[in-house]
Order: sequence, then structure tokens, then C-alpha cells
Amino acid sequence: MKLPSLLRRTPFRLTLLFLALFAAAAAAILAYVYVASASEARTAAEQNVRGEMQALQGIYDQRGLDALNRALVDRILTRSSFLYVLADPAGPSVTGSLNDLPIVNQAEPRQWTTFPFTETEADGRVIRPQARGVQVKLSGGETLMVAQSLGDTDAYLARLTQALWGAMGIVLLLGLAGGLLISRNLERSMRRLKTVVTAVQEGDLKVRAVVRTNGDELDELGQGLNTMLDRLEGSMASIRHAGDAIAHDLRSPLTRMRAKLEVALMDAEAGKIDGVDAVQLALDEADHLLKTFNTVLAIARLQAAAGHTPDPKLFDAADLAADMAELYEPASEDKGLEFSAEIERGLMIEANQPFLAQALANIIDNAIKYTPTGGAVMLRARRRSSGEIEFSVTDTGPGVPDEDRGRVTERFVRLDNSRTEAGSGLGLSLVAAVMEAHGGRIQLDEGPGIYNGFGPGLRVALVVPAAGG
Repeated sequence: MKLPSLLRRTPFRLTLLFLALFAAAAAAILAYVYVASASEARTAAEQNVRGEMQALQGIYDQRGLDALNRALVDRILTRSSFLYVLADPAGPSVTGSLNDLPIVNQAEPRQWTTFPFTETEADGRVIRPQARGVQVKLSGGETLMVAQSLGDTDAYLARLTQALWGAMGIVLLLGLAGGLLISRNLERSMRRLKTVVTAVQEGDLKVRAVVRTNGDELDELGQGLNTMLDRLEGSMASIRHAGDAIAHDLRSPLTRMRAKLEVALMDAEAGKIDGVDAVQLALDEADHLLKTFNTVLAIARLQAAAGHTPDPKLFDAADLAADMAELYEPASEDKGLEFSAEIERGLMIEANQPFLAQALANIIDNAIKYTPTGGAVMLRARRRSSGEIEFSVTDTGPGVPDEDRGRVTERFVRLDNSRTEAGSGLGLSLVAAVMEAHGGRIQLDEGPGIYNGFGPGLRVALVVPAAGG
């Protein structure tokens, strides 16, 4: 038969386990209390019996058997808590509160024993409690036994045991009731989370878990689930946005490519250019379109990363800066620009090297492209006082006005002074996406000012966290 849902829940099973452990611990404590109490009562009884036996032996040694017998009679009449038996060598008892000696065949001169005896209560009830005593052979051959009843101790232990068992039963019942209550509350909370998961499985990414203000594990689970759903919804939105952006962003390049191909076709028909030139023009436009497409895809991939670096690797940023300087120094010299580099060593970062190299190449390429002949370009790689790693490229080109610096990183934005240069307007957009994915930032500042009649220039800095930072 299948158990009810509540009884199959993990919290309820844990409650039963806890109750079982508690019952075992309580039983162990009960056994310890019982054994310790019984041992303490036995020890106390033995000490009392020793004292009494010593006193009686003193009477016997000093005043003889008759005096000992009178002392025993007095003690028995006063209903002492001790039990006595005095027997002569022949065997019959002389005096005693018991009829017979508990040890029939005494092997030692002094021998301890625990034995039951019959006692009548005030209400006439007959009981058989235990007694602890010692049996001693006197110097005249007589045998004296002194014992003390353990009945009061046994009664106390019985009451204690009964109370402990009753308390344990109450605790078990309360624990079981608490376990059922906790299991029901937890099941109710888990059912709400399961409802959210089911809704997400059915395609509803807007649903969110209700987070209470308790700050417990369920709240943490609900917050984690909501954060996961936020990121999932953001990723899905990024994918949809990427598709829409690609369709939108490629519309203008495709339209421009078609227009150029129509012009090339008309020029070819008019005999102004031959077919080879027309095909070459088409290939150039196709290459430019593919480059734009790849750039848009790279930006979409970085934006979908949502602040997480794709495929990060640990490397020295100084090596990357040195490679870029070696790569672009000849291009600068061919254009008649003064190219210099200042690179610190030991700039360890954890990043996607190809993406970071592309971002750095974009800003160096822009600096070379927009700096007039006779100008200068400076590449720096250093560690900031904050511990961050900074790549910066400073040129003596026309610069970017303050009012335009906030929008030059948008896609397909080209300023008026760059209309005459080839490009798609995606360079700084890709750089901004790379910085966002690496947890860094891009900064545009004023350049060095007028240099050889050119300026004021532009300084573009790429700031990324250092490894372990």
C-alpha cells in the first residue's frame, strides 16, 4: 500500500530519524541514571552498615554477648532502618528482625550479600524489597548480620523510571506532531516552487517564486530560482534581440551592396568597366558584408554572456600589448605616423585573449585611421593604482567631441568627421561589448592636445580587472 504523500516526504523522515535518535539517547540516559542511582544507594547502604556493625562489635568486645543482645533488642523495638540477626554457634538465632541468616554456609569471617526479605507495610500490604548487609563471625563463635533495606531507593528508582518514560513519551508525541506540522509547511512551500518550475517548463518565463521575509533556506532557494529565471529570460531576450539586430543591422549593408551591384551592372553594360572589375566589386562588397555579419554575431555573443567572460584564460597582458605594437608599428610608419609603446611587465589577467586582442586592434586601427600624416600614436599597458589593468591608445587625430562620446559605442554610429573613411560603425560597439563581458569598461578622454598642428586627439582606455582581483 502506498504511503500518504506527507509520510513520504524527506522532512518527515528526518523527523522520525531524529525521534529515534532521541529515544535511544533518552533510554541510554535512563539506564545511566538508574545504574548510577542504584550504585550510589548500595554504596550508602554499605557505609551505614559498616558503621552500625562497628558499633555493635564494640559493644560485644567490651561488654559481651548479653549486652550485644540487649542493644539489638532496643534497636529492633525502635524500628531502626537496619535489619539484624544474631545466631549462636549451634545455629538457632538468638535475636533478630529476620528469622534466618541470609548466608547459610558462610565461607569467610566477613561476607557481604544482597538478599530479599519480607516486610509488611502499614496498610497491611506485604512486599519483598532488597537489602544490603554484611555477616560477621564474632570472636565467641556467634554470627552477627547487619543489613539495611533498599526499599526506599527501589521505590525512588521506580518513580524516577516511570517519570522518565512518561516524559520521553510526551516528547516523542510532541516531536511527531511537530514533524508533521513542519513537513506540511515545507511541502506547501515546495509545492509553490514546483508550480513555478512547471510553469517554466510550459514556456512561461515571466513567472517568479514568492520570496518571504524569513531569510531561511527556502527563501534562498526562491531567490536563486528567480535569479536563474531572470538570467534565462535575459538570455532568451538576447537571442531574440540578436536575431532582430542581425536582420535590422544587415538591411542597410545589403541595400548598399545591391545598389553598388546595380551601378556596376549599368557601368559594365555601358562599357565603362569590364566584367572582371564588376565581379571584383561584388566580391569586395560581399567581404565587407561578411565582416559586418561576423562583427554583429560577435557582439551578440558577448552580450548574451551577460557579464561572464567566454572561455577565459590566464595570460600576461603585456605580451598581448607587445604583439599589438609589433603588428601595428609598420602600418603607422607606412602612413607617416610616429608610433611608440610603453608596456609594463607582469600584468596578469584572466580573459578571452582573441576577443581582447580584437578590441585592442580596433582602437589602434581607429587611431591610425583617423590620425593625419605627421601625427603620433601611443600605446600603453600598465597597472592602475586600483590594481586594474589598463590598455590605452592616445592619438593626435581630430578627437571626439564631449557630446558624442556617449554614443560612439552604439552600433552603426559614425561621426561626421569619419564619413569619408571606410567602415561599418561597429568597431567601438564590439570594444564596448568585450569590456562588458570581461567586467571592464571603456573610457574616452581628451588627447594630448595640438601636436605638429594636429589635435586635440583622443585617448581610449580599456580597463579590465587583474587576475584574482
